[in-house]
Amino acid sequence: MSASADAGQQQAARLGFAAGQVIQELGYDDDVDEALREAIEAITGAEMVDEEYDDVTDGAVIWFREDDGDLTDYLVDAMTVLEDNGPIWVLSPKSGRAGHVSHSDIEEAATTSGLHAMSTFAIAPDWSATRLGTRGRGK
Repeated sequence: MSASADAGQQQAARLGFAAGQVIQELGYDDDVDEALREAIEAITGAEMVDEEYDDVTDGAVIWFREDDGDLTDYLVDAMTVLEDNGPIWVLSPKSGRAGHVSHSDIEEAATTSGLHAMSTFAIAPDWSATRLGTRGRGK
C-alpha cells in the first residue's frame, strides 16, 4: 500500500464506518477526493450507494460546496433512508479552497434539519469533514 493510500485509509477510519455497512454518497462530482472514497469503500467492503438508493443506510457522506444549493435539502434526503443514529458526514472544501462552506452555514443547515454538528477535522488535502448527529432527548 502506498503512503498516500495508507494515509487515506487512516483518515477514512476516522469516519467510524465498519465492514458490511451501506453508506450513501450525495454530491459526488469530479472534484471529490477519490483516495478517500476508495478507502471508505475498502472499509465497508462495498461501493457507496447514490441518492437514488431507497433502502436503509448505515451512514451518509455528503460532498457539499458553496454553489451546490441548499445543504438542508441534502441532509433531509440523507435522513430519509438513514438508520437511527447513523452518522452523516458533510465533506466541504477547506478554507481558502474554491467552494468553501463556512462552519456556521453547515451548523445552520444541521439545526434546520434537526441535527447538530459534533466534530470537524481535515479529512483529505482539500476537504474538511463535519459529523452531524441527532440531538438526544433530555440531554
